[in-house]
Amino acid sequence: MSMLERLCRNPQAVIGFAMIALFLLVAAFAPLLAPNNPYEQNLLHKYGGPDSRYPLGTDQLGRCVLSRLIYGARYSLGISLPVVALLGAIGIVAGCFSACAPRAIQTALRYVCDVLIAFPAVVLAAAFTGVAGNGIATLVVSVVVSMWAWFVRMAGAYARVEMGKGYALASQIAGCGTPGLVFKHIMPNILPQYLVYLSTGVASMIIMVSGFAFLGLGFTAGTPEWGAMLNEARKSLYAHPELLMYPGLCIAATAAAFNLFGEALRDVLEQGEAR
Repeated sequence: MSMLERLCRNPQAVIGFAMIALFLLVAAFAPLLAPNNPYEQNLLHKYGGPDSRYPLGTDQLGRCVLSRLIYGARYSLGISLPVVALLGAIGIVAGCFSACAPRAIQTALRYVCDVLIAFPAVVLAAAFTGVAGNGIATLVVSVVVSMWAWFVRMAGAYARVEMGKGYALASQIAGCGTPGLVFKHIMPNILPQYLVYLSTGVASMIIMVSGFAFLGLGFTAGTPEWGAMLNEARKSLYAHPELLMYPGLCIAATAAAFNLFGEALRDVLEQGEAR
């Protein structure tokens, strides 16, 4: 039985994938699904209850809550997925080549990673924002700079395990150079495990991006992003708690979807290795 067939037979994987597909479709077709302009203000209808025009009511500026939630998927997934893909590419290339490098280079890279990992991502994001100003590009740069070391370390750990196996030594004896060893042998063998890490990494990235938005980093005022919506709703915590509940549920559900799929993928891989 192939890995795809085992995934299709795993209820957790099916549920996680279905949730991911749903959020991706919402993000892709946000202009068609949103009942109103997410930026349009109507102060005469602020804190309005649900009705035919505003299915989930309005916020403190009279903006459609449902429309802002729908567009929020674009920001959370539209930033998290490309950033994790970029970090994943950096991590697997640097990690695999470092596993084949001399011990001195491995030690130097490990020290660099340790230094970067010691700095919280929010500190670097705040520093970049202070220098370059608020903006999504600044947020992306700060996340990549602060997080690449984690991906390099993880990919390097997987690659070093593969380097200790007989086929890697046999390939080197047969005259396979470092690029060939990395791209033809090491990467294909660590990719399934690495995809599990990337899937759970997307969940962490969604929470991180929303956390930055909650702190006012990376997004301009009024951006329909889930973390920013949480920040704006703090002022009406007791009077209108639903304004915090809606974006909080979106963040939790999206992160849970990627975690469910990632854990199911790990279980499937472990079953395949046991066989």
